[in-house]
Amino acid sequence: MASALTGVMTSVIIKLSALLGEEYTKLKGLQKEVEFMKDELSSMNALLHRLADKDSDLDVQMVEWRNQVREMSYDIEDCIDDFTHRLGTHIGMAETAGPVQRVAQQLKVLKARRRIASQIQELKGRVEDASKRRMRYKLDDRIFEPTIARAIDPRLPSLYAESDGLVGIETPRATLVKLIMEGDDALSQQLKVISIVGPGGLGKTTLANEVYRRLEGQFQCRAFVSLSQQPDVKRILRNIFCQVSQQVYDSTNVWDEENLIDAIRGFLKDKRYFIVIDDIWSIQAWKTIKCALLMNNLGSRIITTTRSVTIAKSCCFPQHDHVYEIMPLSTANAMSLFLKRIFGTEDICPPQLEEISCKILKKCSGSPLAIITIASLLTNKASTKEEWERVHNSIGSTLEKDPSVEEMQRILSLSYDDLPHHLKTCLLYLCIFPEDCEIERDQLIKRWIAEGFINTRSGQDLEEIGESYLNDLVSRSMIQPVKVRYDGQVDSCRIHDMILDLLMSKSIKENFATFLGEQNQKLVLQGKVRRLSLSYYSQENVMVPSTAIISSCRSLSIFGYAEEMPSLSEFRVLRVLDIEHGEDMDSNYLEHVRRLSQLKYLRLNVRSIDALPEQLGELQHLQTLDLVSTKLRKSPKSIVRLQNLTCLRINNLELPEGIGCMRALQEVSEIKISRNSSASSLQELGSLTKLKILGLCWCISDIHGGTKTLVDNLVSSLRKLGRLNLRSLCIQSSFKYSIDFLLDSWLPTPHLLQKFQMGMCYYFPRIPVWIASLENLTHLDINLNPVKEEALEILGNLPALLFLWLTSKSADPKQRLIINSNMFMCLKELYFTCWSIESGLMFQEGCMTKLEKLHLPFNAATALDFGIHHLSSLRQLVVEIICSGATIRQVESLEETIRKTADLLPYQPTVEIRTWDEENMVEEEQKEKDMGEEGTQTSC
Repeated sequence: MASALTGVMTSVIIKLSALLGEEYTKLKGLQKEVEFMKDELSSMNALLHRLADKDSDLDVQMVEWRNQVREMSYDIEDCIDDFTHRLGTHIGMAETAGPVQRVAQQLKVLKARRRIASQIQELKGRVEDASKRRMRYKLDDRIFEPTIARAIDPRLPSLYAESDGLVGIETPRATLVKLIMEGDDALSQQLKVISIVGPGGLGKTTLANEVYRRLEGQFQCRAFVSLSQQPDVKRILRNIFCQVSQQVYDSTNVWDEENLIDAIRGFLKDKRYFIVIDDIWSIQAWKTIKCALLMNNLGSRIITTTRSVTIAKSCCFPQHDHVYEIMPLSTANAMSLFLKRIFGTEDICPPQLEEISCKILKKCSGSPLAIITIASLLTNKASTKEEWERVHNSIGSTLEKDPSVEEMQRILSLSYDDLPHHLKTCLLYLCIFPEDCEIERDQLIKRWIAEGFINTRSGQDLEEIGESYLNDLVSRSMIQPVKVRYDGQVDSCRIHDMILDLLMSKSIKENFATFLGEQNQKLVLQGKVRRLSLSYYSQENVMVPSTAIISSCRSLSIFGYAEEMPSLSEFRVLRVLDIEHGEDMDSNYLEHVRRLSQLKYLRLNVRSIDALPEQLGELQHLQTLDLVSTKLRKSPKSIVRLQNLTCLRINNLELPEGIGCMRALQEVSEIKISRNSSASSLQELGSLTKLKILGLCWCISDIHGGTKTLVDNLVSSLRKLGRLNLRSLCIQSSFKYSIDFLLDSWLPTPHLLQKFQMGMCYYFPRIPVWIASLENLTHLDINLNPVKEEALEILGNLPALLFLWLTSKSADPKQRLIINSNMFMCLKELYFTCWSIESGLMFQEGCMTKLEKLHLPFNAATALDFGIHHLSSLRQLVVEIICSGATIRQVESLEETIRKTADLLPYQPTVEIRTWDEENMVEEEQKEKDMGEEGTQTSC
């Protein structure tokens, strides 16, 4: 597995082992050299991992040796990959060539073997030199030398912060105090654990300490202890014992953990206690300390703080609602803290500094640590716009030498240092994306795979492992989720600007990536460029320096467009090519893509591209081809030669002839099916036995005559895929393109299907028969007209359904659609769209106990009681008010009633109200005239 610190050492060792296999036995005379390199690199790899755990304590000599070995491992892998590619190409051509051509290809094979022999001899020399330096410097002995502990705990200032200097603490402090002290008489006496969770720098320790101070005198004894990443449990337990007993026991120095736990439990058994365990880094540390915290029924309380959601939930188990997620400061509070630190008051900001102050605070993203750090820096600067602009532009680069910024980065680094090696690498990779960029989950995970950051020997699905990595980083508060799905999976994420600066700093230090075009980032070249990120958003005239060695670059990410982009012919070992928003890019830029023999990931978010080179099929290692955001009219015929392609994303193109040969495909979207489609290609679709995700665009209106064969072949293929691995089907069509052939024809049922999604225009007249038996369906987006009670009963009985978007033109005006308590037992999100609704839905008491998001329409003129007050788990409510035929008073009354109803729900959901058809509202007098003297009553 690739690592920022070890290069690609593990991957290299695996590939060297392959060179010792039967396939390469003709490398005569090199077996011993390869064996020697494998053994030496395996030994070095073990030492590198130990060095990685002591990164901040390494001396210059160790760092230099590590860097040389890292770069050497990159070069060895590039050499092996180049050789195996050339050898495989020549052997394959020799097997299919005629006698004369076969001799020519065999000569090329011999030439390739002589070339690898020469290169291996050279690389062996580098490995020997590295081994000799390791012995000469006695690195193995020095790694075990004791290191000097840090003299000052960076959290100490938080423990002694004065309350009157804090900003935005009142609301979270009051919430926590209420959570700690409230409860029924019986429940309030039980031991309660509250866990504060959030990223480093948001003020968890400060908040916990404020609550600790506020509740002084409410408990018989109390203690506040802070943990380190590798805590001395005996010292922590001894500290707790001395604090709760308010005495110093010298004899405890010789007690072991068991003696200390027994002593604490014995003292606390008849006491009402309050203990804060600050900054927990591992579940094991909590489990050990928890043994000492006796569970009595005297109203005792515990607060824990951590950066990990997983640890927070473990501390509170089984009461997960006792996890308190600390939030960034609001814009107003951030500005108050910023100004108070600089000018001594929150009411003064020179007019010329208002705009730049907002820009600086945007980078701080509500983090008190970042705000205080930058404010402290500005205190010693002139209060001029130019000086503050300079500070803003240099955040994350030249400011690293400032002591206050170094201290902030040291605190943020604690979270990074706590990551396992593979997660450090995956996190570092995010610094390739521009500041404030929303990073899509699928894009990121597929890039991780292409780079070799995700590996498995147990046959696990690489994307599933990648998802677990992403979830782990979110749980550890290292990245911020932007879009979260109904099932809890993160769809997109973003990095806090200060974390991004930290990652870029570490990336440059490890020669992990090189950045060009960012206004705030200075270019640092360290020999060979391994990953290149070019941003043309702010500077179109960015040039790659002639001194930069880009022939060894593995990843090229281009954001924006410029005429002077580096030629693809210069990138010999590229694995990843990702071009974002190159609106005016010429298709000719891709003419050298055929030379990228190691390319595994190709994504083009470029609207101007309308054609691809026919030689695309030569990219035999390509795994992901994402062309959704292009104007491609047809795919190259050679695309079917991409034998290792697992993901094909195209924009409304016909299936290529011969797609059945692409047996590795797991995702294909979005395929256009029209009268011009190939019947044989639709039939071949059924032979893609690994296909999990399929997206179709149906463009056939008449299924009689010549098009019936297309329908029959598609249905046949869907039946085959449904018996195999199909998990997701999205089928787009307009109102004139009927897909009623799906109503009854899918047998046997696609038992693994988890997602079915329709386009926005065509409506089924009823629920397809096969949907009722989908036990694994979690996501359903379906158009149905009309909606009847029988349809809701079918959908309500789907056992795994979490997300439902039901769109209709009309519902039965004479019949309320009632949601009973035994329907939709697992549903978390419901979107109901029906613009002609009159009677609408009715939620009965006890129904949808897990529903968190609800989106539905109200007709202001005929609004009825929908029973929203029965939805006890609701957290977000979006209401579309149809104003046609209603008065202003009716609309306002309905809005007020909806908000009041939502406020009475347990979670007080956020409410968003949108209004439509305001131009068709009626005057009050007209309404009274139409309805006589009878009033109208509005409720929900």
